Amino acid sequence: MSRRFTVHNESFTCVHCGRLVPPASRTCRNHCPYCLYSVHLDKFPGDRAADCGGLMQPVAVTYHSKKGYQLIHRCLRCGVQRPNRALLDDGNQPDSLEAILALMAHGGA
Repeated sequence: MSRRFTVHNESFTCVHCGRLVPPASRTCRNHCPYCLYSVHLDKFPGDRAADCGGLMQPVAVTYHSKKGYQLIHRCLRCGVQRPNRALLDDGNQPDSLEAILALMAHGGA
């Protein structure tokens, strides 16, 4: 993790689908494992310094040789895009493989 990474790994209620999201088991969760949406809260991971607060829509899935599958989120308010690791093997609540495959099938890969 980089120097700019601030640890915030708590449960939250997804503002998109309304489901309760548990903390991740080995890293920090920043998106809903059910619908894959996030909220634009950070300038750098975990810093909570962004003023936007817009809904971050999952728009693509990419593969990084060191980080594995990543979701690309785009803020619906300001347009910023950010990659976020997909948590396919999280012990508390893995990301929905079905949601990831659906995103890939609709041109998001």
